[in-house]
Amino acid sequence: MPSLRPRGADDLGLRRALSDRLLPLLVMAMIFLAALALSGAVAAARLAQHWQGGAAALLTVQVPQPDAPAGRFSRAQAVAAVLGATPGLITRQLGAEEFSAILKPWLGDSAGSLSWSLPAVFEVRGAAPPPDLGARLAQAAPGTLMERNGVWFDRLALLARSVQASAALALLVVALVAASVVAVATRAGLAARRDAIEIVHGLGATDRMIARQFSRRVTFLVFFGAVLGLGLALPLLLGLASLTAPFQPDLPPVASPADLLRALPPVLWALLPALPVAAAAIGWVTAQVTVRLWLLGLP
Repeated sequence: MPSLRPRGADDLGLRRALSDRLLPLLVMAMIFLAALALSGAVAAARLAQHWQGGAAALLTVQVPQPDAPAGRFSRAQAVAAVLGATPGLITRQLGAEEFSAILKPWLGDSAGSLSWSLPAVFEVRGAAPPPDLGARLAQAAPGTLMERNGVWFDRLALLARSVQASAALALLVVALVAASVVAVATRAGLAARRDAIEIVHGLGATDRMIARQFSRRVTFLVFFGAVLGLGLALPLLLGLASLTAPFQPDLPPVASPADLLRALPPVLWALLPALPVAAAAIGWVTAQVTVRLWLLGLP
């Protein structure tokens, strides 16, 4: 004869045995840290992508004494001719006002009226420059300096990978701590309801039925705490996004709540809701394993 008890019935009194305050609070704190770690990993990946598509592909060429003669042309014209004749390169010479604006933070308003000649600066983008480009530039205008930003990108890429690895390690630690907390809370609930469990187990309740009641209660508490932690982390993440929005040229200025929501990367909007789901899955599996191992010790 099928049981008339509803599936959600609290036969073992777990609402009293498993606290609805301590476990959600602990999970809330862990999900808060997990959201920050996940956001740091996404931000590091975006930074590396931005540099790879922008400054990492930039080659800077400086020509001292640009107006001095170099054959039939000036030194700057000779370098521009070499760069223009190299396939796959897009060359742009910085104007005098633009170069003065770059020097203004260090030289002040006098950057545009110095008594000595400023070098000509070329920005070169496009394909990877040929290995002999530096030698050809030096031959056209001796003393020409060529700086590759790829060296700095390699360092930034290493930093970004380190941040991502640290974030992954932090998420792993959070998951292990969450599993440990759930296991301790479950064992405390088992100890508190030992007599009732032994009675229903002796009356024919299977390990699956008992483990299901524990896992259902634990999953609810963990998911509830995870949602609270995500709700606590989201305002902080949005605040940080508003501070970093001016440094992201692909985003409009933050002038409304909708702009603020767009400041967070779409991949982060997809990953953040997965945190409570993952926490609930960890809680369910941990409760199942803990209860079944504990039941093995019953007579």
